[in-house]
Amino acid sequence: MRSRMTARTRLVLTGVAAAASIGLLVGCTGTGADENGAERQGTTTEENAESGDTVTIGFSGPAADHGWLGAINSGAADAAASFDDVELKTAEGTNDPIAQIAAVETFVNDKVDAIVLLPTDGAALTEAAIAAMNAGIPVINVDREFSSPFAARATVLGDNYGMGVSAGTYICEQLDGKTDAVVAEIAGIDSLPLTQDRSQGFADALKDCGLDVSARVAADFTVAGGESAASQLLSANPKIDAIWNHDDDQGIGVLAAVSSAGRDEFFMMGGAGSKAAMEAIKDDDSVLKATVIYPSTQAADGVALARLIAQSKTLGDIVTPGIPNRIVLDAPVVTKENVDQYIDLAFE
Repeated sequence: MRSRMTARTRLVLTGVAAAASIGLLVGCTGTGADENGAERQGTTTEENAESGDTVTIGFSGPAADHGWLGAINSGAADAAASFDDVELKTAEGTNDPIAQIAAVETFVNDKVDAIVLLPTDGAALTEAAIAAMNAGIPVINVDREFSSPFAARATVLGDNYGMGVSAGTYICEQLDGKTDAVVAEIAGIDSLPLTQDRSQGFADALKDCGLDVSARVAADFTVAGGESAASQLLSANPKIDAIWNHDDDQGIGVLAAVSSAGRDEFFMMGGAGSKAAMEAIKDDDSVLKATVIYPSTQAADGVALARLIAQSKTLGDIVTPGIPNRIVLDAPVVTKENVDQYIDLAFE
């Protein structure tokens, strides 16, 4: 019981801290004074939205061979279009590190004001990013980290470990008191650190409520892979209480396998936050009852930060001046009750 309360307390305190911060920051204007009369400096979101000098931002991401990656690319373009002082130069999406290095080198030669980079391989792109930084061009690293702290001015990340914690916590809440529950996991590509982080967070959260992963298979983030892995899982386990599938794109295949097997004794939650998954959750006509978001807005956030950095602005509505070096986005759980809050940001 003690460990379970620790996990619940951690999540509650995170929410309380966030709410307290929002209350403080919304009231913050350009300058102000605390209760002791001390001056504090800051800028508001409204001030940052004002047009400044036009900045040119280079953006490079992987090939859009997954719905989430497609949303990353379109999000960057949409964010740039929302500012009348941003010109976005977009390199062709690629899964070839050599081609992406060449794209970064072209941005440097073109003397862009900033680069937003979701590397196909963080380690492989590190030296190219360092070269850009040494040329005086700030690099905003998105999603897949470089292997050196000198390669980026700012880093925007989703929270893979936090996804697992959110998924495990939701399942613990739904299975409250059912200590003999069979919990299954359909992971992504096991060799990827992101999959390992998601699985570790999931196992840690389940442990806090006295559960563990009873059955686990790995897929490959594709529809076909999800269907194959789920078929294997269902055949090997005649009774399941809950399933966490790491990825909503492969979840299409998972749901197909569930339908073919005629199984409905369990509930399932997905991952990443696709529009198809959220619509299914809203319709509430399948075993899919929730998903946990891995934000596809990361490149859009990167473009917004690149603009601020290039214009020497600070982040709006925070007291500390400047732009944070590292931003880790939240991993909220989407259910039928709150799906309308998130569906407009879902990826196709």
